[in-house]
Amino acid sequence: MSALGSAPAPPVSKLFITGASSGIGQALAEYYAARGAQLGLCARRAEALEQLAARWPGQVHCYPLDVTDAAALRAAGDDFMARLGVPDIVVANAGISMGTLSEHAEDLDAIRRVMDTNFFGMAATFSPFIGNMRRAGGGRLVGVASVAGIRGLPGSEAYSASKAAVITYLESLRVELRPSGIKVVTLCPGYIRTPMTAANPFPMPFLMAADAAAARFARAIDRGRSYVVVPWQMGIVARVLRLLPNAVYDRLMVGAPRKPRQASGE
Repeated sequence: MSALGSAPAPPVSKLFITGASSGIGQALAEYYAARGAQLGLCARRAEALEQLAARWPGQVHCYPLDVTDAAALRAAGDDFMARLGVPDIVVANAGISMGTLSEHAEDLDAIRRVMDTNFFGMAATFSPFIGNMRRAGGGRLVGVASVAGIRGLPGSEAYSASKAAVITYLESLRVELRPSGIKVVTLCPGYIRTPMTAANPFPMPFLMAADAAAARFARAIDRGRSYVVVPWQMGIVARVLRLLPNAVYDRLMVGAPRKPRQASGE
């Protein structure tokens, strides 16, 4: 038995990962590829996926797509399972971040895009696999949320809302699928050095390299953790912020730095 009281996870041989062309998704792909896993990788940037396939010949199957296209995701999932069988792990990582303000009518399209990508795209990612995992008697669905979903951040209405939705969605899914043997894992990154955070014009406490974060996330996935914050210091910060009364939180955050409007990344 492990120190956490659960049996060690079996070796991972097959994964399906969205948002795999950069950041956390790419780092997770590289982590598992180095351990011999077969990977189905999705992202909008086909060239970046092909570069990963060239680095790991025979292990990477590329699916250039946008996760808001549920039909394309289902076709990719069906193709992956036809080739390799039901994956051990599905990681819904694809996401975008934009500074948005509801008072500006032109930001409404950006708000919808963030919600469609970050929330709907996660559900569309899992959908093709759940039935097959249920019939196989297990597997792991991993959703990448964010500490930004724990309390709303000024200027990040859409991003915070989308990640709050993701956290609650994953919790609902975890309870729903518990009898099936399918584990649902919520990953909450703090500040990770990725193209998305590169757009932030403010100091980022406890900033962590993507490969280091991926290794910690992978360990949590393998141990069957249901919820993990990386780096751990941000978990403490988030818990403290969650407990603050609204009046105190509001005074603290009203002058907080903001992501520029319409600055996006994946």
